[in-house]
Amino acid sequence: MARHTITLIPGDGVGPEVSDAARRAIDATGVDIEWEVHDAGLGVVERFGQPMPDHVLDSIRRNRVAIKGPLTTPVGKGIRSVNVALRRELDLYALVRPCKWYPGVRSRYSDIDLVIVRENTEDLYAGIEFAEGSDEALQLIESISALSGRDIRRDSGISIKPISVYGTQRVFHFAFRWARENGRSKVTAVHKANIMKHTDGLWLRVAESVAEEYPDIQFEDRIVDNMAMQLVQKPELYDVMVMPNLYGDILSDLGAGLVGGLGLAPGANTGDEIAVFEATHGSAPKYAGLNKTNPMAMMLSGVMMLRHIGEGEAADRLEGAIAGVIAEGRRVTYDMKPDRDDPTAVGTSEVADAVAERLTS
Repeated sequence: MARHTITLIPGDGVGPEVSDAARRAIDATGVDIEWEVHDAGLGVVERFGQPMPDHVLDSIRRNRVAIKGPLTTPVGKGIRSVNVALRRELDLYALVRPCKWYPGVRSRYSDIDLVIVRENTEDLYAGIEFAEGSDEALQLIESISALSGRDIRRDSGISIKPISVYGTQRVFHFAFRWARENGRSKVTAVHKANIMKHTDGLWLRVAESVAEEYPDIQFEDRIVDNMAMQLVQKPELYDVMVMPNLYGDILSDLGAGLVGGLGLAPGANTGDEIAVFEATHGSAPKYAGLNKTNPMAMMLSGVMMLRHIGEGEAADRLEGAIAGVIAEGRRVTYDMKPDRDDPTAVGTSEVADAVAERLTS
């Protein structure tokens, strides 16, 4: 049996708890993993001067596979998202977000199995912003007014939305290959090309060109606002959906809502050589240390990770163990109970116990 060396970033807030639960569940599959554990996030800024220290990035580059818990980004403060920085630094250009329903999950829907592929490095999340009133913003406003003949209020903040041919080509090639390798039959390009003709219009034009190289995969496109309605009304019509960064952030949470919430939403940030798997929910600092948070999103990210490293049989067993615990409905966290105040709800570590027992019994 091959040994795999994998970087583990526990995260902050509830991150260490869900990371420990996922690690225990993954280890229970019997796959031989050497974990390199590194801290990142707000808690290490005082020690290293930044939330994502260089030695953590070096570990990920060396191992090429990592799994991470949630990391806190203050809302409206000057600290950039650690997640965004991680994706940019390692060129993790595709975020894969499965949205899969498991029997026993409370939801208005059932039998949903969708995948959202989100371009991860461009669009409005590229981080090219200019603060209201800054010299840079005022210079940019003057330049845009001169070039376009359109006036922009001088008290505006500015964010830039770059979408390139290169970035669009590679994420669609990734999505079509992923669909083919995972037995999927259709790819849907999501856009707002009817309004943003030189960014989303480029996105759609390139998507159509790439689709011609994959005649075995059905291709279609949807305008993003219509896509949101379609997902609520008839999600069964969709399979793999590919979208720019901002739309992907929003619609992947909508997709999670269709199948039970963010507690069941795994994710994989992938590039050509490196993949970082993560629970996509937030760090929820107010729940830190309370042993309440559902660890299944992190465990399901572990399922994705095992498949990525070629341990498909172990991945299937881990997913089956998680599905079994959900279907039984007994040893699950409060958010998985019909009544969120159900006194029989268990904690984060007890869910890990239940999954591990199914794998080792």
